[in-house]
Amino acid sequence: MDLSADFWNHKYINNKTGWDLGVISPPLKAYFDQLVDKDLKILIPGGGNSYEAEYLYNNGFQNIFVVDLSEIPLQNIKKRIPNFPDAQLIQADFFNLNDTFDLVIEQTFFCAIHPSLRPNYAQKMYEILKPTGKLVGLLFDAVLNDNHPPFGGNQKEYRTYFQTYFKNIQMDSCYNSFHNREGMELFVNIIKI
Repeated sequence: MDLSADFWNHKYINNKTGWDLGVISPPLKAYFDQLVDKDLKILIPGGGNSYEAEYLYNNGFQNIFVVDLSEIPLQNIKKRIPNFPDAQLIQADFFNLNDTFDLVIEQTFFCAIHPSLRPNYAQKMYEILKPTGKLVGLLFDAVLNDNHPPFGGNQKEYRTYFQTYFKNIQMDSCYNSFHNREGMELFVNIIKI
């Protein structure tokens, strides 16, 4: 299964981006609206067009980093937000990041990586989160695809990856999902303590 930069570039070029809501995800907007510390260092991995980064930036958060394998969505962000710092739009493999963050936002990245990488994802999150840092976002709570993204799963499975590294793991059925994802999402808040 090829999930390389070329694979994702092809998806963007051919407008095969069904994961892209075209707007900020309502559960993440609600979460962002209660954040008060505008100095948080925030990462959005596999961020795509990242309407979440745009929303945060336009609401006074300046320390936001978006990483993606494909350069196309990073260019799209720059077109929408010309003042967004170039150095904070990173074309790279998330697993090769060497930095730490206060907050990591999960929005359709976990479901885009091959399921065999999920234990590595949990470990990498532990490595890049600062003490008391949080992984917050959405995971699919549904059976999806076996041979291509998005890959689904369930809370029981997900907990097995994170409980090795994290003690404070909250996963709840999402009550305010985007209409086409209702009943299919978990809102997660995982704290490094």
